[in-house]
Amino acid sequence: MNRRKLTNEEKQARWEKFRPPKRFPILAVLDNIRSAYNVGSMFRTAECAYISGLILCGITARPPHKEVEKTALGTTQLLPWRYFADTLEAVRALRSEGWTIAALEITTDSAPIQTVKPEHFPLALVVGNEVTGVDDRALSEANLVVEIPQYGKKESLNVAVAFGVAIFLLVEKCRASFPS
Repeated sequence: MNRRKLTNEEKQARWEKFRPPKRFPILAVLDNIRSAYNVGSMFRTAECAYISGLILCGITARPPHKEVEKTALGTTQLLPWRYFADTLEAVRALRSEGWTIAALEITTDSAPIQTVKPEHFPLALVVGNEVTGVDDRALSEANLVVEIPQYGKKESLNVAVAFGVAIFLLVEKCRASFPS
């Protein structure tokens, strides 16, 4: 087998064949994310997943920011984003715009993220702080609470990793529900 790695230009050409005409109807609300490196990673993941954008809240670092830009690799210029000082304010604004609010958190009534249904789109996923999780006020306003099933002994993933898993699961759910 004559296998070789694709050039960046070849990668772009390959993915352009599959890119939908519009971004997927998914937003991510970053609720007081402490690490600017995590924020940059989330920008990069969100752009690669071709979601509608990011909502940065509270202490979440926002562009231009050295550490965000280091891990975002230019995606802060490609991906739409907005800033809200308060996560609850963001959640309420998005709901008024027609978004279903889903919190990524493990609670007494959270359901596996795979249970998201087509009628939940457009969907705004609230991703919480590395230590405290999703703000309790925003959590109480969520239409649904979803979790990533975990099978090991550790009870949590790094927030940027959880974000990536969740976003790509939602994109696949969206693609299956609304083929282009």
